[in-house]
Amino acid sequence: MLTLTELSWFAVAALVMVLTPGPNMVYCVSRSLSQGRRAGLISLGGVLVGFVVHLLAASLGLTALLLAAPIAFDAIKLAGAAYLLWLAWEALRPGGRTPFEARKLALDSPGRLFRMGLLTNLLNPKVAMFYLAFFPQFLHPERGSVLVQSLELGMIQVLVSGSVNALLVLGAARIADVLARRSRWLAVQRYLMGSVLGVLAVRMALLEPR
Repeated sequence: MLTLTELSWFAVAALVMVLTPGPNMVYCVSRSLSQGRRAGLISLGGVLVGFVVHLLAASLGLTALLLAAPIAFDAIKLAGAAYLLWLAWEALRPGGRTPFEARKLALDSPGRLFRMGLLTNLLNPKVAMFYLAFFPQFLHPERGSVLVQSLELGMIQVLVSGSVNALLVLGAARIADVLARRSRWLAVQRYLMGSVLGVLAVRMALLEPR
Protein backbone atom coordinates (compact mmCIF):
# COMPACT_ATOMS: atom_id res chain seq x y z
CA MET A 1 0.00 0.00 0.00
CA LEU A 2 1.05 3.59 -0.56
CA THR A 3 1.84 5.92 2.32
CA LEU A 4 -0.09 9.08 3.10
CA THR A 5 2.93 11.19 2.09
CA GLU A 6 3.14 9.49 -1.31
CA LEU A 7 -0.57 9.92 -1.89
CA SER A 8 -0.32 13.59 -0.93
CA TRP A 9 2.50 14.22 -3.42
CA PHE A 10 0.51 12.50 -6.15
CA ALA A 11 -2.50 14.67 -5.27
CA VAL A 12 -0.30 17.75 -5.74
CA ALA A 13 0.77 16.49 -9.17
CA ALA A 14 -2.87 15.86 -10.09
CA LEU A 15 -3.77 19.38 -8.93
CA VAL A 16 -1.09 20.91 -11.14
CA MET A 17 -2.43 18.93 -14.07
CA VAL A 18 -6.04 20.02 -13.62
CA LEU A 19 -5.10 23.69 -13.14
CA THR A 20 -3.28 23.66 -16.49
CA PRO A 21 -5.92 24.77 -19.04
CA GLY A 22 -6.83 22.01 -21.45
CA PRO A 23 -9.76 20.65 -23.48
CA ASN A 24 -11.59 19.27 -20.44
CA MET A 25 -11.56 22.57 -18.53
CA VAL A 26 -12.43 24.61 -21.64
CA TYR A 27 -15.37 22.37 -22.49
CA CYS A 28 -16.88 22.17 -18.99
CA VAL A 29 -16.55 25.88 -18.22
CA SER A 30 -17.84 26.86 -21.66
CA ARG A 31 -20.88 24.61 -21.30
CA SER A 32 -21.62 26.12 -17.93
CA LEU A 33 -21.42 29.61 -19.41
CA SER A 34 -23.63 28.73 -22.37
CA GLN A 35 -26.30 26.51 -20.83
CA GLY A 36 -25.94 26.97 -17.11
CA ARG A 37 -24.65 25.13 -14.09
CA ARG A 38 -26.54 21.88 -14.68
CA ALA A 39 -25.22 21.51 -18.23
CA GLY A 40 -21.68 22.13 -17.00
CA LEU A 41 -22.00 19.47 -14.31
CA ILE A 42 -23.46 16.95 -16.77
CA SER A 43 -20.56 17.64 -19.13
CA LEU A 44 -18.16 17.19 -16.23
CA GLY A 45 -19.78 13.83 -15.53
CA GLY A 46 -18.82 12.69 -19.02
CA VAL A 47 -15.28 13.97 -18.51
CA LEU A 48 -14.95 12.03 -15.24
CA VAL A 49 -16.15 8.80 -16.86
CA GLY A 50 -13.46 9.40 -19.48
CA PHE A 51 -10.90 9.60 -16.67
CA VAL A 52 -12.10 6.24 -15.36
CA VAL A 53 -11.64 4.70 -18.83
CA HIS A 54 -8.11 6.14 -19.07
CA LEU A 55 -7.41 4.89 -15.55
CA LEU A 56 -8.50 1.32 -16.31
CA ALA A 57 -6.47 1.33 -19.51
CA ALA A 58 -3.39 2.57 -17.67
CA SER A 59 -3.83 0.12 -14.83
CA LEU A 60 -4.05 -2.81 -17.24
CA GLY A 61 -1.09 -1.69 -19.28
CA LEU A 62 -3.00 -0.48 -22.35
CA THR A 63 -1.70 3.06 -22.10
CA ALA A 64 1.88 1.83 -22.42
CA LEU A 65 0.87 -0.11 -25.52
CA LEU A 66 -0.63 2.99 -27.15
CA LEU A 67 2.47 5.05 -26.52
CA ALA A 68 4.77 2.24 -27.69
CA ALA A 69 2.91 1.87 -30.99
CA PRO A 70 3.23 5.13 -32.98
CA ILE A 71 0.31 4.26 -35.28
CA ALA A 72 -2.11 3.74 -32.38
CA PHE A 73 -0.94 6.90 -30.62
CA ASP A 74 -1.14 8.96 -33.80
CA ALA A 75 -4.67 7.70 -34.50
CA ILE A 76 -5.96 8.86 -31.10
CA LYS A 77 -3.97 12.09 -31.27
CA LEU A 78 -5.25 13.06 -34.72
CA ALA A 79 -8.84 12.11 -33.87
CA GLY A 80 -8.70 14.37 -30.82
CA ALA A 81 -7.18 17.22 -32.82
CA ALA A 82 -9.86 16.88 -35.52
CA TYR A 83 -12.61 16.99 -32.89
CA LEU A 84 -11.21 20.20 -31.37
CA LEU A 85 -10.87 21.77 -34.82
CA TRP A 86 -14.54 20.98 -35.50
CA LEU A 87 -15.56 22.73 -32.27
CA ALA A 88 -13.35 25.70 -33.19
CA TRP A 89 -14.95 25.91 -36.67
CA GLU A 90 -18.43 25.84 -35.15
CA ALA A 91 -17.45 28.87 -33.04
CA LEU A 92 -15.71 30.87 -35.78
CA ARG A 93 -17.49 30.06 -39.04
CA PRO A 94 -19.45 32.97 -40.61
CA GLY A 95 -23.07 32.90 -39.50
CA GLY A 96 -22.45 29.90 -37.30
CA ARG A 97 -23.37 29.45 -33.68
CA THR A 98 -20.85 28.29 -31.17
CA PRO A 99 -21.80 25.32 -28.99
CA PHE A 100 -20.64 27.47 -26.05
CA GLU A 101 -23.05 30.35 -26.66
CA ALA A 102 -25.90 30.60 -24.16
CA ARG A 103 -29.26 30.48 -25.94
CA LYS A 104 -32.85 29.55 -25.19
CA LEU A 105 -33.44 27.32 -28.21
CA ALA A 106 -31.71 24.27 -29.63
CA LEU A 107 -29.90 23.47 -26.42
CA ASP A 108 -28.04 20.17 -26.34
CA SER A 109 -29.72 17.34 -24.47
CA PRO A 110 -28.22 15.92 -21.27
CA GLY A 111 -27.21 12.79 -23.16
CA ARG A 112 -25.35 14.78 -25.80
CA LEU A 113 -23.68 16.96 -23.17
CA PHE A 114 -22.48 13.85 -21.38
CA ARG A 115 -21.26 12.18 -24.58
CA MET A 116 -19.36 15.29 -25.70
CA GLY A 117 -17.68 15.55 -22.30
CA LEU A 118 -16.74 11.89 -22.52
CA LEU A 119 -15.32 12.27 -26.04
CA THR A 120 -13.42 15.41 -25.11
CA ASN A 121 -11.56 13.41 -22.48
CA LEU A 122 -11.19 10.12 -24.34
CA LEU A 123 -9.67 11.87 -27.37
CA ASN A 124 -7.09 13.67 -25.21
CA PRO A 125 -3.84 11.63 -25.19
CA LYS A 126 -2.33 14.00 -22.61
CA VAL A 127 -4.39 12.21 -19.95
CA ALA A 128 -2.89 8.85 -20.89
CA MET A 129 0.58 10.41 -20.91
CA PHE A 130 0.00 11.83 -17.42
CA TYR A 131 -0.80 8.38 -16.07
CA LEU A 132 2.18 6.80 -17.83
CA ALA A 133 4.56 9.52 -16.62
CA PHE A 134 3.46 9.65 -12.97
CA PHE A 135 2.25 6.15 -12.08
CA PRO A 136 5.70 4.46 -12.28
CA GLN A 137 7.12 7.04 -9.87
CA PHE A 138 4.66 6.05 -7.13
CA LEU A 139 4.18 2.31 -7.66
CA HIS A 140 5.96 -0.20 -5.39
CA PRO A 141 5.56 -3.83 -6.55
CA GLU A 142 7.18 -5.08 -3.34
CA ARG A 143 4.23 -3.71 -1.33
CA GLY A 144 1.54 -5.71 -3.06
CA SER A 145 -0.69 -5.57 -6.13
CA VAL A 146 0.40 -2.97 -8.67
CA LEU A 147 -3.14 -2.94 -10.04
CA VAL A 148 -4.57 -1.96 -6.66
CA GLN A 149 -1.95 0.76 -6.24
CA SER A 150 -2.69 2.10 -9.73
CA LEU A 151 -6.41 2.24 -9.04
CA GLU A 152 -5.70 3.98 -5.74
CA LEU A 153 -3.67 6.69 -7.49
CA GLY A 154 -6.24 7.01 -10.24
CA MET A 155 -9.10 7.54 -7.84
CA ILE A 156 -7.17 10.39 -6.21
CA GLN A 157 -6.61 11.99 -9.61
CA VAL A 158 -10.31 11.67 -10.51
CA LEU A 159 -11.33 13.14 -7.14
CA VAL A 160 -8.94 16.11 -7.48
CA SER A 161 -9.93 16.80 -11.08
CA GLY A 162 -13.64 16.43 -10.37
CA SER A 163 -13.54 18.75 -7.36
CA VAL A 164 -11.57 21.53 -9.07
CA ASN A 165 -13.59 21.42 -12.27
CA ALA A 166 -16.85 21.36 -10.32
CA LEU A 167 -15.83 24.56 -8.53
CA LEU A 168 -14.97 26.16 -11.88
CA VAL A 169 -18.28 25.09 -13.38
CA LEU A 170 -20.30 26.40 -10.44
CA GLY A 171 -18.44 29.72 -10.50
CA ALA A 172 -18.70 30.13 -14.26
CA ALA A 173 -22.46 29.58 -14.18
CA ARG A 174 -22.90 32.89 -12.33
CA ILE A 175 -21.53 34.74 -15.35
CA ALA A 176 -24.16 33.29 -17.72
CA ASP A 177 -26.78 35.98 -17.05
CA VAL A 178 -24.26 38.79 -17.62
CA LEU A 179 -23.13 37.31 -20.92
CA ALA A 180 -26.72 36.80 -22.06
CA ARG A 181 -27.44 40.53 -21.68
CA ARG A 182 -24.32 41.73 -23.49
CA SER A 183 -24.07 40.63 -27.10
CA ARG A 184 -20.59 42.10 -27.49
CA TRP A 185 -19.28 39.84 -24.76
CA LEU A 186 -20.93 36.88 -26.48
CA ALA A 187 -19.02 37.69 -29.67
CA VAL A 188 -15.79 37.94 -27.70
CA GLN A 189 -16.58 34.60 -26.09
CA ARG A 190 -17.14 32.96 -29.47
CA TYR A 191 -13.88 34.15 -30.99
CA LEU A 192 -11.87 33.56 -27.83
CA MET A 193 -13.11 30.01 -27.43
CA GLY A 194 -12.70 29.28 -31.13
CA SER A 195 -9.12 30.52 -31.01
CA VAL A 196 -8.29 28.58 -27.85
CA LEU A 197 -9.75 25.38 -29.28
CA GLY A 198 -7.81 25.89 -32.50
CA VAL A 199 -4.54 26.34 -30.60
CA LEU A 200 -5.26 23.25 -28.49
CA ALA A 201 -5.98 21.24 -31.64
CA VAL A 202 -2.64 22.25 -33.19
CA ARG A 203 -0.75 21.49 -29.97
CA MET A 204 -2.44 18.10 -29.71
CA ALA A 205 -1.64 17.26 -33.34
CA LEU A 206 2.05 18.08 -32.67
CA LEU A 207 2.16 16.14 -29.40
CA GLU A 208 4.83 13.44 -29.40
CA PRO A 209 4.96 10.34 -27.21
CA ARG A 210 7.67 10.27 -24.56
